[in-house]
Amino acid sequence: MTTRSGPGRDRHDPGLDAIMSERRRLVGLAYRLLGSLSEAEDAVQETFARWYGMSRRQQDAIESPGAWLTTVTSRICLNLLGSARARRVTYVGEWLPEPLPGRTEWVDGRPGGATSDPADRVTLDESVGMAFLVVLDSMTPAERVAFILHDVFCHPFAEVAEIVGRTPAACRQLASSARRRIRAARPSATPAPPRAGIVRDFKRAWEAQDIDALIGLLDPDATATADGGGLATAFLRPIEGREEVAHAWADLAHRRQGDMTFLERTVNGQPGLEAQQDGVTVTVFAFEVAGDRIKHIWVIRNPEKLRHWTASA
Repeated sequence: MTTRSGPGRDRHDPGLDAIMSERRRLVGLAYRLLGSLSEAEDAVQETFARWYGMSRRQQDAIESPGAWLTTVTSRICLNLLGSARARRVTYVGEWLPEPLPGRTEWVDGRPGGATSDPADRVTLDESVGMAFLVVLDSMTPAERVAFILHDVFCHPFAEVAEIVGRTPAACRQLASSARRRIRAARPSATPAPPRAGIVRDFKRAWEAQDIDALIGLLDPDATATADGGGLATAFLRPIEGREEVAHAWADLAHRRQGDMTFLERTVNGQPGLEAQQDGVTVTVFAFEVAGDRIKHIWVIRNPEKLRHWTASA
């Protein structure tokens, strides 16, 4: 985005730096609200387009540009969430959030050094974990926006109310309802290194087609959900039960193509797996570990959700 210039205006606009410094925070907000990095970047781009569509006088009249940018981004996302629910009626199979890539392989649960991929613009904490995002997607748009703005980004309910179009009291109730959903779905905490070891053991058992080992690593009520979006082969309904999941993964190993490689990669800040074929990411696997067992596996195969992965490879 270029700096506008004109009579009486320096070629370098110091206000531009202040505005653009908000980008990382806005992308992080929009990703949590939408569950899609691509859509988050588009929403933030639209926000900046609206800002630079105003005259300098209009910009100078805004007391807090950061608050203005947050409000506009949140409202754009709120509208997108409403339309997304309608679009998903015709979505083929299950819809899953777009996974965030980590450039390097993880070692003992810790991602490698600095990265330059789009995930850099989103703080990798619990609120971008795949399990968290899946629960967020079960909320109403208003619940999701109220919860993220208040509980994650610490905006007071009076500000949230202006964005959502409800009273502060109603927004407090929305956030409380969302909080209950999060608590109900949250598993017992598992430290990162053991979690990484469990995912690595799963990968080894999978490649060895060791069904007994796979069953031993899975929670009795384990589930696996895949998202192919009708653009890639994927099971359309969740697989439930550890025996069923283990046999499904053994079958996947049996049908694995010889030129496919599996990498231990950071997925949304946590240990996961990436499948590559001819240097192109074809599948990303995210895991939820409860105690010492894998409780959920999310399989993202929709190529439209893997563009950032191939670009960061």
